[in-house]
Order: sequence, then C-alpha cells, then structure tokens
Amino acid sequence: IDTLAADGIVLNQYYSHTTASTSRTSLLTGVHPIHTGLQNRFIMNHSPAGAPLHYKLWPQYLKQYNYSTHMVGKWGLGFARREYTPTYRGFDSFVGFWTHSKCNYNHTSCETYRHLVCGDDSRHNTDFTANGTGVYSTHHFTDLSLHLIDTHNTAQPLFLYVA
Repeated sequence: IDTLAADGIVLNQYYSHTTASTSRTSLLTGVHPIHTGLQNRFIMNHSPAGAPLHYKLWPQYLKQYNYSTHMVGKWGLGFARREYTPTYRGFDSFVGFWTHSKCNYNHTSCETYRHLVCGDDSRHNTDFTANGTGVYSTHHFTDLSLHLIDTHNTAQPLFLYVA
C-alpha cells in the first residue's frame, strides 16, 4: 500500500457527509452535496433517482488518460436506469452491491417500503452473480481487489475504488 501511495495520489483530508449516497456522490464528483440534490437523503433501493448524470465521476475523467478503472464493493448511487450504474459511469468493471442495504453473507438486500422487500444483490458489472455467496463480503472484496491488482497490466495506470 505504501508503494502504491508513493507512486500515486494520496487523499489525506476529506469531510464526509452523514449518509452513504451523499458521501459517495461528493467523493466521486468533487462537488459539495448541496449542489447534487442529495444532501438530505440516501438513495433507497426503490428510488427512481441516482447520482446526477450531468456530473462526471472520477473514472470518467481518468479514462481520458488511459486509466484502467475498476470498482469493488458498495455502489449506492442509484440503479433505476442503467445510466446510473457503475459501468456506465466510467468503471471498466464492477463487482459488489448496487443497493444501500445488504447482508454481508448471503449478499441480499432488504428494505422496508410499505412492506419488507428482499432480493439478490451480488453483481458483476450489470449481471447478477452467485460468486461469493456464503463468504463474508469484506473477505470476498479483498480477494477480488488483490486479484485486480495482481493481474493488472502495469503499463497502464490503475484506478481501483473499493467501497
């Protein structure tokens, strides 16, 4: 990690908002939450909203400089339209959860909206996957991240966002 940081950029000061969607949107856009319209809420599973599409995310900027861009973990920035999802927002690949709530072992998501609704939420890019089911998500995401780093072509810069 020290070598990666020495050869890259270190974010050493960042003020987080109280909700995940707001913090992620702010981090990935560089825009204060009050300007994204997400300052007072997080994006619910049933919500038709997402991180505003008129803001470019880090990986979209980095693609201009030939970066390989990958995300592992929790997205939480909306999925009501495919344009909201990670691989449409600049990431070459995504493995993890799209929703804000999840079970770390069976990789499902439950949310109460009029009644309790649960469903699968383990994804590879835009597809559902059973990979990692029964494996604690932090361990699964660590293994995937290490695999991405180990197999990465070092001639190309890498942006790996692990949430």
